[in-house]
Amino acid sequence: MLCNLCIGSAYAWSVFQGPLLQIFDWSPSQAAITFTLILVMMPISMVIEGNVQAKKGPTFTLFLGGVLFGIGVFLAGFTTSLWHLYLTHGVLAGFGVGTVYSCAVSNTVRWFPDKRGLASGLIAAGLGMGAFFFAPIGNMLIQSFGVLRAFNILGVIYLILIIGSSFRVKAPPTNYKPEGWEPPATAEIGVSMVNQSPREMILDPMFYVLWILYVMGAVAGLMIIGHASPIGQKVIGLSVAQATGAVSILSLANTSGRIFWGMVSDKLGRYVALAMLYATSAASMFYLTTVTTFPSFIISICLVGLCFGGLLGIFPTIVADMFGLKYLSQNYGIMFSAFSMAGVIGPILAGKVVEASGGYNQAFVVAAVMGCIGIALTLIIQQQLKKRHSMANKKQPDSISN
Repeated sequence: MLCNLCIGSAYAWSVFQGPLLQIFDWSPSQAAITFTLILVMMPISMVIEGNVQAKKGPTFTLFLGGVLFGIGVFLAGFTTSLWHLYLTHGVLAGFGVGTVYSCAVSNTVRWFPDKRGLASGLIAAGLGMGAFFFAPIGNMLIQSFGVLRAFNILGVIYLILIIGSSFRVKAPPTNYKPEGWEPPATAEIGVSMVNQSPREMILDPMFYVLWILYVMGAVAGLMIIGHASPIGQKVIGLSVAQATGAVSILSLANTSGRIFWGMVSDKLGRYVALAMLYATSAASMFYLTTVTTFPSFIISICLVGLCFGGLLGIFPTIVADMFGLKYLSQNYGIMFSAFSMAGVIGPILAGKVVEASGGYNQAFVVAAVMGCIGIALTLIIQQQLKKRHSMANKKQPDSISN
């Protein structure tokens, strides 16, 4: 949790973007590429991390991720150009974020196979809480020392916390089962009894449907998270301090969503929870086009954040359910490339729209429509999984009789 708390500070990027634009002659969309690079590097590092963790274990993997993330943020404090910022806070720190996150999620889900949704949601909650803690800390450091020195100080803090925590983490024993729990004898709908390798997964058509579904759900959340502070200042005229507070409140919703939707998915099923999540997100994005007051702004972005957090809490479990636990780190890393694609679309779309039109409403509508498409895709997947389950049950008696 502590490790994810540190790397979750990446979601407070909007707090640092404004001060950087005051120092350097960059456009908002240029600066937003830094956040996008973090999201692009995450799936790449997650696939690599799966192999490293399998050979070296979670302690070494978390140590490595902490070094990459901490040094990346620290070196960003010496930024003199966009490329310097991209390579340090974007590429290097982004590689650390993916390494730490993937290791923490896959290791935790293995410890709690009986409560995968809740376990995944809880560990992902640490990632969501990062902005809540580090947005105000970052703002305080910026006010006292400037944005570049703030990067230096935060980089050292991340190094100490993540490296120190890495020595407290261990992997569960092989074939571990919690006391008193037995895995189901037959697969439930959407749950595979076979571990599919990354190669096998990408040959499964269902992977591509899930990938598109992930993109549709993540765009709205990443758009709001990447631009929460400037959206608040531009749409309803918030001060810098108020906008920073809104970022912290948003991170609380983001965190709560990971736990809440994880529990809902364990109770009602993954795809029922997803349909509810996409419907809420789409309605909230449409509502955001009408807000004029601080309370309505907070309500709308918090609902989006709640759903975005739920997406991150549920999807690792969906991948584990559908493709097995053995290759979860690698498989989820590949699936997470959808999140990175959303990271390219969401923040950059918002930046380009505001540069072209002076407002964000067109971007909000696009994200809302994507949410509606997400509802339709979820229902399609649910029907296909029921057909697969029915066909598998019909084949079992035949195989037994033969």
